[in-house]
Amino acid sequence: MNSIKGISSEQLKKIKLVVLDVDGTLVNDEGIIGEKSLLLLKDLLRNDVKISLASGRLHSALVELAEVIGTKTPLISLDGALIKNSKGNIVVHKSSLRNNIVKKSIELAEKYFINIALCHSEAIYYTENNSLIPMILDKYGALYKEVDSYNNFMKDTLEIVFAGDNRRTIEYLRDRLSFPFAFGTSVSYFRSHSHDNIYYLEIKKSGSTKAKGLMRLLKYLNLDSTNAMVIGDWYNDIPMFETKALKVAMANAIPELKRMANIVLNKSNNEDGISEILEALLNSKRKK
Repeated sequence: MNSIKGISSEQLKKIKLVVLDVDGTLVNDEGIIGEKSLLLLKDLLRNDVKISLASGRLHSALVELAEVIGTKTPLISLDGALIKNSKGNIVVHKSSLRNNIVKKSIELAEKYFINIALCHSEAIYYTENNSLIPMILDKYGALYKEVDSYNNFMKDTLEIVFAGDNRRTIEYLRDRLSFPFAFGTSVSYFRSHSHDNIYYLEIKKSGSTKAKGLMRLLKYLNLDSTNAMVIGDWYNDIPMFETKALKVAMANAIPELKRMANIVLNKSNNEDGISEILEALLNSKRKK
């Protein structure tokens, strides 16, 4: 394959960084990278193309994938709240929530009987009263730890997650934790990808998006946004698709993302869909 409809080999030659969403993109529904794509990713690394991941997952849930690929480039986790390499010795960016926001969130969850968890880079913490958390969260590959109290875990909280089936209550909490009632927070409210009638409210520090994560990573690598290719499938990938990067949507992507994409792939994540664009990118590098 020498080219893909809608993109030229010359455009592909400019790409020096590939940023991949994980679930629904890089891995299939069993959490495995396609065999062909894995070989292509390793070949791209050998041809001086940097590979990073951008995910709503915790950092610890990305490390094994990064090591399988062999990339040393920092990873964008929790939708941009943390940018850190797999070894953990390089932290490009970290956005911890203020203690008063964490405290207020816990108080609201207890008052309205909504499950709440605190996400740190390595684990998701929950209490006995929130014991449903590991069963109803969509945080793939995360380590869950039950603790007696949240008091010792407020510091270094990168994300707060509310989860439950009471949609109206979660919508009310969204409003209570948004401007002007709360300052410096970024609020995401959405329906579960895999659990029927479960709704999530995620609270992060303002500026925590995959797009901001991408721009911070590009600055760290001394690259321009036109040197990046982003590949995704879901709502949290929309901010990346608003940048000047080359935008690639999976066949299984939401319609909004497909409309924003430069390229829509022919296959889904369960068909090793990314191999199509990775092969075209590799071919463009070999023609130098």
